[in-house]
Amino acid sequence: MRRFSATWLCVTVLLLSVFHRAPANQFQPHTQRFPFLSAPASAFGYGLAGFVNPALPGSTPGSNLLFFWQSPDRRALKLGNWGIFASFPGFGFGTQSIEQGPLRVRDYKISLSGGESRAFRLGLGYGWSTGDKGAFGHENYLSLGGLFRPHPALNLGITGNLSTESNAREAIVELGLRPLLSPRLTLFADWSIQRDQSLKDTPWSIGAALEPVRGIQLVGRYFDDKSFSLALHLNIGYGGISTRADYNADGDYQRSTHALRLGEFARSFVSEKGERNRYLVAIDLTGRVDYQKYLLLDRRTHRLLEVLRTIRLATEDPRVEAIAVNLSSARMLPEHAWEIRRELQRARGKGKKVLVYLDNAGMTEYHLASVADVIFMDPMGNLLLPGYRMGRTFFKGTLEKLGLGFDEWRFFKYKSAAEVLSRDRMSEADREQRQKYLDDVYEQVARDVIAGRGWSRDKWERIINKEGFLRAEVALSEGLVDTLARWSALDKVVEQVTGRKHRRLKRKALLDRARASQRWGEPPHVAVVYGLGVCAMDEGINARELERVFKKLEKDPQVKAVVFRVDSPGGDGMASDVVAAALAALKKKKPVVVSQGQVAGSGGYWISMNASKILAGPQTVTGSIGVIGGWLYDRGFSAKLGMSSDLVKRGEHADLGFGVQLPVLGVQIPARNLTPEEFSIMEKNIKSFYRTFVHKVSQARGLRVTRVDSLAQGRIYSGTLGKAIGLVDDIGGLMDAVDLARKLAGIPERTPIELEEHRPYKGLFPIPGVAATEANVEETVAALVRFLATNSGKPMPMLDLESAAFYYFPAGGVGEPAILNY
Repeated sequence: MRRFSATWLCVTVLLLSVFHRAPANQFQPHTQRFPFLSAPASAFGYGLAGFVNPALPGSTPGSNLLFFWQSPDRRALKLGNWGIFASFPGFGFGTQSIEQGPLRVRDYKISLSGGESRAFRLGLGYGWSTGDKGAFGHENYLSLGGLFRPHPALNLGITGNLSTESNAREAIVELGLRPLLSPRLTLFADWSIQRDQSLKDTPWSIGAALEPVRGIQLVGRYFDDKSFSLALHLNIGYGGISTRADYNADGDYQRSTHALRLGEFARSFVSEKGERNRYLVAIDLTGRVDYQKYLLLDRRTHRLLEVLRTIRLATEDPRVEAIAVNLSSARMLPEHAWEIRRELQRARGKGKKVLVYLDNAGMTEYHLASVADVIFMDPMGNLLLPGYRMGRTFFKGTLEKLGLGFDEWRFFKYKSAAEVLSRDRMSEADREQRQKYLDDVYEQVARDVIAGRGWSRDKWERIINKEGFLRAEVALSEGLVDTLARWSALDKVVEQVTGRKHRRLKRKALLDRARASQRWGEPPHVAVVYGLGVCAMDEGINARELERVFKKLEKDPQVKAVVFRVDSPGGDGMASDVVAAALAALKKKKPVVVSQGQVAGSGGYWISMNASKILAGPQTVTGSIGVIGGWLYDRGFSAKLGMSSDLVKRGEHADLGFGVQLPVLGVQIPARNLTPEEFSIMEKNIKSFYRTFVHKVSQARGLRVTRVDSLAQGRIYSGTLGKAIGLVDDIGGLMDAVDLARKLAGIPERTPIELEEHRPYKGLFPIPGVAATEANVEETVAALVRFLATNSGKPMPMLDLESAAFYYFPAGGVGEPAILNY
C-alpha cells in the first residue's frame, strides 16, 4: 500500500511540475475529445475500457467489449461518430472515429494497468491519432493514470496526458461520491487543466446517476458551457444497452449517442425476473472430494470448498429452481458428506428442489442423499446399509515375529494411539471411548435420515438390522428411493418433479452473478487457510509455512477475518505450539474461526484452541487432549537379518537410540530398551508435557484446569459431545465458519466478500505412480515402524495413524477405502 501510494505521488508530482512552463500547445478539451462518456470515466459504468484513464482495466472482475455510435438526429440506426473499446484484466484497447464536416480523425489507445487491488490501481497508456488530427487538436501522447477507491462511497481518478509531439500537458481529475454506499445514487464531477490555461477557462462537468431499479440507470450531466445530457443505461446479464441525448445551453437537441456492451455479467431485474426458476445446477461428484487437487489433469477430484460454494451460490441465485447431485462412485469422508448435506438442506429451506442420484451406495452416501426432495437410483444399483463400525489392526505379534520390541508409555487412561503395537486387542478405555463416539455418529445419522425421509424409528432400525443390503427395486418399494432412473435421464426426472424443462447452469455462470457487483473498491476478504495432516514443521500441516501465512494475514488490511480449517490427528507438540501461538497473535488483530474437519484431535485440537470460535461437525473427532510416547527397539531383529552395529561413546546415555540402520525403511532401530532411570526421565517429561497442554487449553477455552483434566486424559469426543462439554463452540461446517467469520468481522450480510483461499492446489499435475493409494497391511506396518522409530522417546500429542486418515468406517461401505492418506 505504501509503495503504491508513493509511486502514484511521484508520477503526479512529475506530471504537474511541467505545467508552469509556457508557452504551450493544448489538447482538445477532454469533454469534447471523449464524446461517448455519459459521466466521468472512473465514476460511472465501464469508462471506455481505459481509453480515458489507463488505470481502469482490471477495476472490475471481468472483460468487456463496448460499441458506441452517434447520430445527428433521433434516428438510432443512423451512424455518425463511432467507437469500439475492449478491456481485459490489466489491459485495454480502444479506437474511435470522429467526423466534423469533411474532416475526420481516428484515435487509438492501448492501456496497461496493475495494482495491489481493485481499489488502488496505476495505469500506463499510449494514444495516437490518424487523419485530420491537427484540425481537432489531437496528438500522440503518453497517458499515466491512477484510480483510488478506498471506500465504497469514494472514487478518485487522476489522469495525466503528455504529448510526444509537442509540449502539451493535461491533467484530468474525476470525483465520484455514493452517499448510500451503493450504485443507487452516484454524484460525480470532473475537471481538467492544461499548460498555460487559466482556471476560469478549464472545462468541467457535474452530474448524478440514479438506479431506481437494479440494472436501470438514469444519468444527467451538466457542463461548464451550460450544455447538458440525459442518458438511460440498461444492463441485461452479459450485455447492456444505453442511449443518451445531448442538448445545448438553450435546451435544443443536438445529437444522440447509443451503445451496446458484451462481457462480464451485470445483475438486472430484467434478466433475473425473466429467467427466474428456469435453470438446473447439476453437480457431479464422481471421483473424490478433497480439500486440494492438482491444477491440471485432476478432473475427478472435487475440492470441498468449491462444492460447498457451488451449492450456496445456486441457493442464492433466483434463476435456479433445482440442484442435482451425482453420487455415483463418489468417495468422501463422512464429515465432508455431512457438510454437503447441510448446504443442500439450506437450499431446500430456500425453496430449491434437491435431487440426489445413487447407484451403488453405502451409509455415507445414503446419509447425504436423505436430505433430497427426490432420490433416484440406477435400476441395477444396490444399497448397503449395515450400520457403522470402528476397528483397529494390532501389530504386537507382527513386531514379535520381526524381532522388534515396543514399550508403550501410556500415563493417561484414554490415550490409546500406541496400543496397536503393545496389545493384541482394544483396552477397555479405548473400547469405551470408541463405542461412545460411534453411538453419537449412529444417532446423528439416524435422526437425519428419519427426518429427511419421514420414517419412524422402527423403520430405520429394521432397515439397518434386518435388511442391510437392498437392490434397487427393493429400495424403491421400501421407500428408500423415490424413482429408478440413470443419471443420464436427469433432465426427464427434473421435469417430472417440477413440471417443466430446465436449462443447465454451470458453476461459472453462478460465479459471474455472485461477482457482479458495482461496488467501488476491493470487497473485504475472508481468508481460508488449511492445516491438513500430521502436525510437523515441514510436512503435513507444515507449521513453519503456517506461521508465515498467519503473520502475513495479520498485517494484510484487506483480510478482515480468517477461517482456519483443521483436519489433523496431531503429531509434533512443538509444531502444534508454533501454529497455536501464531494463531493467537492473529486473533488479537482480527477474528479467527476454526473449522474442524473429520479429525481435529490431540495436536489437531492444540492448533485449534486459540481461535475466536471453534466449529466442528457432529461426526468430527475432537478432543484427545493428551500425550503419548513409546520406544521401539531391537529384540533380535538385526540378528535375523544378519546385521550388527557398534559404536564408541562419551556420555552415559549417548548410545540411547543407536542401532542398525534399515536400508529399506531408512530408519534406525535402537539396539536396547531404556533403563529404569531413563524411563523415569521420559515419564516426567511426558507428564510435564501433558500439564502444559492442559494449562494451554484451560487458558484458551476459559475452563478450569481441573475441568480440562477431567475431560482430557487423551479421550476423543464427537463434535456433538465436544460442544456439550465446551471444547467447541458450535456445530457447523466450512461455510458456517465463513458466515461466522464475516459476522465477527462486522461485515454486513449483503456486502459481497472475496474468499482468499490459501494453497487450494497441491501441485501442477499428478505424477503417475506417485498418487496416494489405499494402504495395505504391509504399508501400514512400515509406516508405523518408520514413524515410531523416527520419534522414539518423543512426547507426541496425536491420535493413532489409522485415525489420522479415516477414523471410523461404515460397515462394509461400498467403495470406501480403509485408509485415506493425506
